[in-house]
Amino acid sequence: MKKWVVIILALFFIVLFFIPFERSITFTKTRIENPVKFFLPLKNEETFQLIFTHSIHLTDVVESYRVLPADEFQLLSMEYSDVAIGMPGYAEEGQTLQYEDGIYTLRYTDAKLKEFTLHIGDVEYKLNLEHKGKSIPLKEHLIRGSSYVVAVEKLSFYDKMKGVDLND
Repeated sequence: MKKWVVIILALFFIVLFFIPFERSITFTKTRIENPVKFFLPLKNEETFQLIFTHSIHLTDVVESYRVLPADEFQLLSMEYSDVAIGMPGYAEEGQTLQYEDGIYTLRYTDAKLKEFTLHIGDVEYKLNLEHKGKSIPLKEHLIRGSSYVVAVEKLSFYDKMKGVDLND
C-alpha cells in the first residue's frame, strides 16, 4: 500500500511540474530552431512599458501596455517629443493625440495584439522594459541584431527552468 502512495505522489508531482500556471511576458527569438525563452512573470501587475531611445530623434519613446485576460496585449499609449520620421503627427481612427509640455501622447481606444515582434537594434541606445517599478535593460539580456516575438504565455516549472527569468 505504501509503495502505491509513493508512486501516486511521484506521478502527481511529475504532472504538476509540466502544467502551465504562471502568466508571463515572453520573448522568443525568431528564425532559430530551438530558441531560449526569456520571460517576465506578471505577478498580478498587468501593465508594463517599453522605453527606448528613438535612433533618429535621439529622444525617449514610452509605449504603455496592459495584458488582458485573453492573453493579449492592449496598447494604451505612446509618448514622444518629436514628430516626423517614424512618429505620428496626427491621430487616426481609434486614437487621440494630445500635445502638452513638449510631449505628444497618442492614446489608443482599442488596439489589441495577440503578439508583436521586437527588433533589438545593435546600437548603444536605451531599450528598457518597466514593470512593477523595476527597469529591465533588455539589451543586457537579449541578443542585439535579433528579433523576438513578444507574447503572453502561461509557463510551467519546466518551461521556467529551460528559460531565462528577466527579473534575475
